Amino acid sequence: MTAITAVLGYQVLTSSASLSSSAASPSNALRTEHRGALGEAGGAVPDGVTVFDDAIPAVANLDPGLLKALRQAATDAADDGVEFYVNSGWRSAEYQNQLLREAVSKYGSEEEAARWVATAATSPHVSGDAVDLGNSDATAWLSKHGAEYGLCRIYRNEPWHYELRPHAIDGGCPRMYADPTQDPRMQQ
Repeated sequence: MTAITAVLGYQVLTSSASLSSSAASPSNALRTEHRGALGEAGGAVPDGVTVFDDAIPAVANLDPGLLKALRQAATDAADDGVEFYVNSGWRSAEYQNQLLREAVSKYGSEEEAARWVATAATSPHVSGDAVDLGNSDATAWLSKHGAEYGLCRIYRNEPWHYELRPHAIDGGCPRMYADPTQDPRMQQ
């Protein structure tokens, strides 16, 4: 059975088995079905994609170190019955700009939209340095074990967003920013 949620002006299909309190979160907006040039080739992710799906550009274009860490973590998490589904990974600049326009429309201002969607010039998704995971079991597993792989949650308001921080393996993940507007990388 499928639940349909309207997010950023698009219909988002989310498996009812993975619905949680974050079902209407902006992260799930990345699972929308975009047509044309901004579809899968631009970084849109079809339902059911995992970190092992090399045929999907959003996965294949991730930073090799990030992808390796994700796959190692996902392999170990599978022993606990947890699978890492990808809501978003690499995105083209065009796709990122589209998501930002949609967020401005939804939230009513660039300032409020910036809490959820970065510009193409600053987004770690455009460089392949970030992944948004779509399963609350996976994000809970990474909250507990992610630092062992250098995988860190970066923003308190985005429990699905992970980036590679190799130093976390020895020293733990850095303190999270409240949201992207607090991240100095987004101030460019």
